[in-house]
This record gives sequence, structure tokens and C-alpha cells, in this order.
Amino acid sequence: MSEIIATEVSTLGDLVVRSAHEHPERDALVLPGQRATYAQLQAGAVRVARSLAALGVVRGEHVGILIPNCVEYAETLIGIALLGCVAVPMNARHKSAELGFIIRNADLVAIVTSDHPDDPVSFPDVLADAIGVNRPARLMHVALARGAAREGLIGAPQFAALADAVPPEAIERERRAVRVRDPALIIYTSGTTANPKGCVLSHEAVTRGPVERARYRLKVDGKDVTWGAGPLFHIGTLAPFIGSLGVAGTFLTDTYFDAGRALNLMYKEGVTLAWPWFSAIMQGLIAHAEFDAARLDRLRYLFIIAPPTLVDEVQHLLPQTEVIQACGMTETAGIFALCDADETAESRSNTHGRPSPGIDIRIVDPETGADLPDGSLGEILVRGYNVMDQYWAAPEKTAEALTRDGYLHTGDLYTRLPGGSLVFGGRYKDMLKVGGENVAAIEVEAFLATHPAVKTAEVVGRPDVRLDEVPVAFVELHPGHAADAELLIGHCRGRIASYKVPRAVHFVAADDWPMSATKIDKRALRERLKELES
Repeated sequence: MSEIIATEVSTLGDLVVRSAHEHPERDALVLPGQRATYAQLQAGAVRVARSLAALGVVRGEHVGILIPNCVEYAETLIGIALLGCVAVPMNARHKSAELGFIIRNADLVAIVTSDHPDDPVSFPDVLADAIGVNRPARLMHVALARGAAREGLIGAPQFAALADAVPPEAIERERRAVRVRDPALIIYTSGTTANPKGCVLSHEAVTRGPVERARYRLKVDGKDVTWGAGPLFHIGTLAPFIGSLGVAGTFLTDTYFDAGRALNLMYKEGVTLAWPWFSAIMQGLIAHAEFDAARLDRLRYLFIIAPPTLVDEVQHLLPQTEVIQACGMTETAGIFALCDADETAESRSNTHGRPSPGIDIRIVDPETGADLPDGSLGEILVRGYNVMDQYWAAPEKTAEALTRDGYLHTGDLYTRLPGGSLVFGGRYKDMLKVGGENVAAIEVEAFLATHPAVKTAEVVGRPDVRLDEVPVAFVELHPGHAADAELLIGHCRGRIASYKVPRAVHFVAADDWPMSATKIDKRALRERLKELES
């Protein structure tokens, strides 16, 4: 009989309150040049909650966050949770058109952003373009967590000073009213529609799995130091950060990924768990001149989703480290399956784990919905406490994604082996995964079609050693119009996120599209791409 363990169900704000009470002086978050203890993180989060309340933000309302990784990001995220509001983390790589859609779709009443020399872009300028002249009626305020006041924005000192108008006891009352099944986050992810979809995730969904993994599977304690490579607006880094908060661990990250900076931070702080997640990041670390496996002698666990050859290489370089592969997505609040402790090195290289406790999966025929036997490739359906409640303001998309008995259609293809291990087999939905970021082909196609010369655009993925895959476009031009590949790539560059920009464009005549019965055959386009670029 397997070990019986208590479930770890909590609100997001309570994780920090508990850890700050038990270990106030322990470091909660560390970046190069910046760190915060649990006591400092809690105090900062309460201050943010008081400031938002002073602006008139009330429980249940949606607050956007557009800040790179920093202590202020964490304070803002937790502060929103303490107030009983819903945080909407926004992708710092998105351009104004993408952010404008999210601001309006998510019904934001306030945005907290940054104006700091370390920021990758001028967020106030990008937001000004995104909001435009027709400011949404519900968007009351845009405040800075870092930076001085400027037109239309509340400066960080003024925002912090607003807290004096609201007593801490008011925030405590709100915190105690939050339920574990209340929405905690809306995280936008690209799907098979032109605009991203907002995954509504409850407090239980975003806390239970990460904290249970940290406490029971990984046995994280106060001596453990976790490193996350990615941005905290991405579930792949946010989830392990939440897990670390829940067990009063120390979490390392940076405002951006640089292999040398990351290695030096891990060496200095004595990292014990690492979440590089994707091939490009792991390859960057082990290829760097400063990589020294001997200085990672405390590293107990490393999470990665990568081809077997890279996993084998990592296991060889770090023999003392348990390398763990996993399955996850935004709609499941991150991980829903991961390697068990007793798996062989071969299994870790070739499979992606087994379902976590409390999570059910089915492998079905994507056309008929019929369950398939083990060993068959089919769409994986996931059900459990971790699955999103809905796509925000999109009832039709929600109905398509969630079955009546609570299973999520992931659109991903998997094979379940007889022992329960899962093997990823690609995406049934027409979506690319570029360096860990979901990219809907139709989103890029729709943007290409905004160029006056483009009549039809179809986007497929090209395998890429560093980023797993990258977008490539096939384009038919309007009669009488001219354009070359560089012109169309330039049309996208700087106007949509860089990872969505096609790496190549191939032109197709009107009568040369490969067709299925009713539409362009993308499978045939992928085969054509192999021939064109071989």
C-alpha cells in the first residue's frame, strides 16, 4: 500500500503568511543584486494589497501584472491574492496588440507595471499603445511597482504611500474570506484561435500540486534552494516558485536568462533543485564556459523536458542528480504527471512521467472520443483539482475544452505504456511550442494576413535543436502584389512577440496548395518544408 499523506490545500496568500510566521528571516526570493526574506515578502505584499484597496480595488476584481522577475513582482502577485482579487500575469514579451486584447478581455480594473533600467522594454510605452485612446471603462488605474510617476501612471513611491489610508486589519479580513476554490489567477495561453485564451485557475489548482510535490515527492525543506530559469508569468516557473513558498524554501531566478549569470547564482547560493525545463536553457547551461558540474554537487533534482540524447547527457554530467521529466500545461496549472523516484535512467530519458496523485487521465481517439488501450497514441484528457475552471469570457471555448464529467481536452497526443508512463507524441491541435512558449499557428497566420500583399498564410513548425520548433510560413500573394520573405518577416518583427515571428517564408501559387477534402493540408505542407529545406 502506498504512503498515505495529507493533501496540501491552501490559498496563495496563506502560503506566504504561514512561511513568514514560521521562518521570517529565511530568504524567500533571491536574484542577482536583490533578495527578500519571508517577513519582507509578506510586508511588501500587504503593502501592495493596502495600496490597491486604497485605489478602490475590491475582492474578486482582476488586476494585471506586467513586471519582469523581481521582488516587486512577487509582492504584487501575493498582494493581489491577499486582497481576494484575481491576478492576471501578462507576458513581458507581448507587444501592444497582444496586451491590448488581454487588458480588454480580462476586464482589468488595474495594472501594476514597472519602469526600471533593468526592464527589457519600456512597459509604460507598450501599455500606452496597448490601451490606446479608447481606454477600457473598467480600467481605473495603472501603477508602478518600480519607477517614478509619469503621465497616466502612479509612481512607485506614491503607490506605496497609498497604503497608509488602509489599515492592515482590513487586508486580514479579506485574506480570511478567500476560499480555496476561488479564482487566483487568469493566465493567458495561445491555443487554436487567433487570440490567447485566459485560463482561470483556482487557489487550490495553483498551490496544491506544487506544494505537495515539494513537500512529499522532493522533500524540500529549509535547506533547499530552488532555481527557476523562466519568467514568473509562465506557469513553468511560477509553479515551482509557489511550491517553494509553500514549504518555506528559497527560490532563485533572474530578470532574464543568461547562462553565466544563472550558473554563478546557483553556485553562490548552493542550488539543490533546478527547473531549466526546456532544451535551449539546458543546452545553454552545459555549453557555457563557466559550467562546472563539481560546483553543483548539492543539486538533488533537475526538471527538464527534452529529447533522450540531451537527457542522457545531463544524467552523465550530473550523476548525483535525479533528472525528472514531466507533462504539463497552463490549463492544468503546470505539471500533471512526472517521473517517479524508482524509474530507471532509460525511462527518464524516453518517457514523461506518470499521473500525479489525485489526477486522472484518459487516452482517447481524437476523432471519436473512444478510450484507447495502453500502447496506443491518442489525445490525453486530464481531470483533477488542478484543471482550470474555464476560459475567461469564452463559454463556447470552455465547452469545447471541458467534458461534462470534468476532463480537459488537452489537444496533446500521448501514449500510455503498460506501467503507466506517458510518452509525448506531438500536438493534435494546430499549435507550435517554441522554446516552451505556446504559439497558435492561426495567430501568426492572422497577423501575416494584415499585410496588404498577403492573400493566404499557413504556418507550420520546423524542428529546431535549440527551441524544439520554430514557425515557418507558406504564403500566397494577392494578384498584382509583390513581397519577399524579408519584407513579410519584417512586417511581423517588433509587432508580435519575437518567438512568434516566422523564421522563413515560402511562396505558393493559388493552384499549388496541397488540399484535403475541404482545407489546406498542413501535414503535406510539413512534408514540403522538409523537401524545400533539405
